[in-house]
Amino acid sequence: MHHAHGTFSVKVAPLTPPPAEGLGRFSIDKELHGDLEAKTKGEMFSGGDPKAGVAGYVAIEVVTGTLAGKQGSFALQHFATMDQNGPKMNVIIVPGSGTGELKGIAGRFTITIAGGQHSYDLEYTLAE
Repeated sequence: MHHAHGTFSVKVAPLTPPPAEGLGRFSIDKELHGDLEAKTKGEMFSGGDPKAGVAGYVAIEVVTGTLAGKQGSFALQHFATMDQNGPKMNVIIVPGSGTGELKGIAGRFTITIAGGQHSYDLEYTLAE
């Protein structure tokens, strides 16, 4: 198992039309720096009442760049909720989504937000 660490910036923008009453649809664009130097493009769907602290979202984004000197891309799948017990987030590399030198990649992407700064820990394996 390998680990990649770094920071990222994210731009989330609403997309129209929303899929249904009470749901939101957004574009996701990230720039990742550190052990993974990459850009992402994706889309998110959300529901619930985030202002009241109860909501959830799902998303898929494609990450394109360089990881440990290897170039390629892979997709991340997000599943997240928040409620009175706090946030819960699960972000995994979509099986079979790796391309180029990242073909066969598998793993988990952990996001941390502290002091307004976004950081990541990517725990992954690569096919030899």
